[in-house]
Amino acid sequence: MSEPIVTIYHNPACGTSRNTLAMIRNAGIEPVVIEYLKTPPSRAELAVLAKQAGGARTLLREKDKLVAELGLNADVSDDTILDAIAAHPILLNRPVVVTPKGTKSCRPSEVVLDLLPTPQHGAFTKEDGEAVVDATGQRIAKG
Repeated sequence: MSEPIVTIYHNPACGTSRNTLAMIRNAGIEPVVIEYLKTPPSRAELAVLAKQAGGARTLLREKDKLVAELGLNADVSDDTILDAIAAHPILLNRPVVVTPKGTKSCRPSEVVLDLLPTPQHGAFTKEDGEAVVDATGQRIAKG
């Protein structure tokens, strides 16, 4: 039996993306890592990701100032959003993770725990010091 394939569209300069990648690895999975700023997904790949993730807007980094500059308000079509992300990969709401259980933009990073096909192999603490998984590999409930 082969190991399930997990892919992360990753930006190593982003703390959320680094935490997400570390949680994937904490589950004993070495994912396919796509540094999307160096190797942007094609417009066709973005369309597939959007369909899997529940719509193009879920892939859009809405807080980026470029969103307002490009007029990507709530009324624009998915095609317009996908065209913008294809032209400006920085607009991808990183990190996007694809597993056999689904596709999501993992913000906050612990969203990835719902997507992983295997459990965590031990405790995990985010870069900011927030503990999200205990020593038994169980998610820590937020207070």
